[in-house]
Amino acid sequence: MDFGFTIAAYAVATVLFVLSLGGLSGQESAKRAVWYGIAGMAIAIIATMVGPGQGLWGATLVLIALGAGVGYQLATKVQMTQMPELVAIMHSLVGLAAVFVGFNADIEIGRVAEAFAEAEFVFPRPEEVTMAGMAFAREFTGFAGIVATKTAVEITILRVELMLGIWIGAVTFTGSVIAYGKLAGKVDTSARQLPGGHMLNAAAAAGSVLFAALYLGDHGTWTLVVLTLLALFIGYHLIMGIGGADMPVVVSMLNSYSGWAAAAIGFSLGNDLLIVVGALVGASGAILSYIMCKAMNRSFISVILGGFGGASGEQMAVEGEQIAIDADGVANALNDASSVIIVPGYGMAVAQAQQAVSELTNKLRAKGKSVRFAIHPVAGRLPGHMNVLLAEAKVPYDIVMEMDEINDDFPATDVVIVIGSNDIVNPAAQDDPNSPIAGMPVLEVWKAKQVFVSKRGQGTGYSGIENPLFYKDNTRMFYGDAKDSVSSLLSKID
Repeated sequence: MDFGFTIAAYAVATVLFVLSLGGLSGQESAKRAVWYGIAGMAIAIIATMVGPGQGLWGATLVLIALGAGVGYQLATKVQMTQMPELVAIMHSLVGLAAVFVGFNADIEIGRVAEAFAEAEFVFPRPEEVTMAGMAFAREFTGFAGIVATKTAVEITILRVELMLGIWIGAVTFTGSVIAYGKLAGKVDTSARQLPGGHMLNAAAAAGSVLFAALYLGDHGTWTLVVLTLLALFIGYHLIMGIGGADMPVVVSMLNSYSGWAAAAIGFSLGNDLLIVVGALVGASGAILSYIMCKAMNRSFISVILGGFGGASGEQMAVEGEQIAIDADGVANALNDASSVIIVPGYGMAVAQAQQAVSELTNKLRAKGKSVRFAIHPVAGRLPGHMNVLLAEAKVPYDIVMEMDEINDDFPATDVVIVIGSNDIVNPAAQDDPNSPIAGMPVLEVWKAKQVFVSKRGQGTGYSGIENPLFYKDNTRMFYGDAKDSVSSLLSKID
């Protein structure tokens, strides 16, 4: 049967996915990019349903309906504060799918081999094959039909592909589940490893290589099961060994893993679109991970291996006390200021304060004051988290600045308002070599004339790292819920 329509549709879908990925790089084009992605996925699904894998339409439509229902519920009920853990758990599903597809491929190889043996035909087929053998191979349908026509070399390649898909998928699955747990506060956010630490990871990796070789040596499916268990452990132990402050990097890294797992599935199934899309996601996730590692001054290799984000010695003692200020004091400072920089963090997302922040921004700008936003690359718990929140609140794009664009402007700034941020404005990154975030580039807000920190209380926050900024002479703590605190300023700006 000619599947030219499917090939053409896959080409169109590929172009749409590339446009979607490119458009997501800017806030102005992001909405259009999302629609490109939706259109591309719709075309891909339709083309697949009428393509080589067609069949079981009833079950397929039921599963699509169920998936659409779950997706709709998530889209309408999940808050922006829950987006990081939602992304993490979605990655786990991609990994799990790769594991299931890989085992299914192995089962199909075994089924076809058994059928060939019963019919007394050679499998995998040699390069030269009888007409009777080819006719028998054509009796298989679906994926089994693809397997039945492969040569010995091609079957070996298929086994390598499915094995890699299972291994990467298993690592992605457990790693994403642990990342979800840490982001959702269901798992301890500190960096924890079992006794033996990296040696356990190395042993599991070596064991994976051993059982991969045994599987390729036709020692049975049990070797693939052991390989999967080792990969599940590696995913669990790697992410458990990463501290909560580094979760944004972990999310982008797992995004990359899920892409490579999808690409491996594509190779196993012979699906060109899945290969291309998986490679796009895998490569873009890897690039994003690298960019974020640079932003946090982390080694990309150490991220992949896990186990960073912990202190290397006794940290510097923090001296002084946190001095509180009320809304009147903050409002007076804002009224006297000519330049203001707002630094948003995850606390703003939790309090859903972005709309109040937008209203405050509009009011200050209407009085001729310069108001800008400083965004750290790892602000929040997901790449671009703060940009999305501010765009949602209709904050103008041109006043939302990246760290490198605005960091030199703090000494000439009258007032900085920090809303729910900790690590990204922590001077210990520069002053304390034993800090868990030592060497990480941060927003140097303490260089401004006055700093106001909107914070619920005196705790150390999600990452558990003490922040000397809160004790500096030019810093005042504006305690309370961020939304209520910012809202209380609106009537006092004159």
